[in-house]
Amino acid sequence: MSEQKESSVLFSLKELMNLEEDRIRSEEAEKAAASAAAEKARMDAERVARDAEEARIRSEEERRRLDEQRSREEAARLEAIRHAELEKARLDAEQKARLESMAAQQQHERNLAAIHQDESKKKLRNLLIGGAAVVLVGGSLTGYFVYQNSQAKERELAAVAAQKSAAEEDARKAKAMAEELQKKSDSLRDQLSNAKDEATKIALQKQLDDLEKAKESSRPRGGGGGAAKPGGGDAPKKKCTPGDPLCTDI
Repeated sequence: MSEQKESSVLFSLKELMNLEEDRIRSEEAEKAAASAAAEKARMDAERVARDAEEARIRSEEERRRLDEQRSREEAARLEAIRHAELEKARLDAEQKARLESMAAQQQHERNLAAIHQDESKKKLRNLLIGGAAVVLVGGSLTGYFVYQNSQAKERELAAVAAQKSAAEEDARKAKAMAEELQKKSDSLRDQLSNAKDEATKIALQKQLDDLEKAKESSRPRGGGGGAAKPGGGDAPKKKCTPGDPLCTDI
């Protein structure tokens, strides 16, 4: 009896263990299936993204190819239009030249016929040609002399302007030199007034005297030694600009 009970218990335990193993296997299968599904979903998403990127790249390349094709077609169209316009202009110019040539030939023939018909017209033509030549030569000579006179006036004005510019530049340099000498003189005077020993005062006084001599020599000389203007008489004195240290016209 006890053996039968033990046997029944062992059977129950074995069934329970089988059930537990089935449960574990089922859970593992579900986990594997879920993992496989997730992996498949990831791979599908990557494939979709990859396909979308490839489609975008193909679309971009197609758009760029179409743009380049349109650009080439537009350039070819513009070139064809330009070539057609040039050809039309050439043909128009040739047609115009032919018409002008024909008109000139016809006019020449009419002139010859008129001259042959009336001999007096020949004399008149010669007179007209001679008069035109005289007028042309006279006009040319007049224009030549007017041109020469204009050139001479321009050269004279240019020379006056150059002299004026040179004089203004000399005056500017002289004024700058005078201002520089005046600054040095003022500085020496300040040093002289602040000097303590006699040797320094003597040296500063000598420098000041030399500077005053330099200032005096840099001033323009007045008097009657100037050059006379063409046409006689002394040159008029230059008017001083107020504050100009180099001007001696007092």
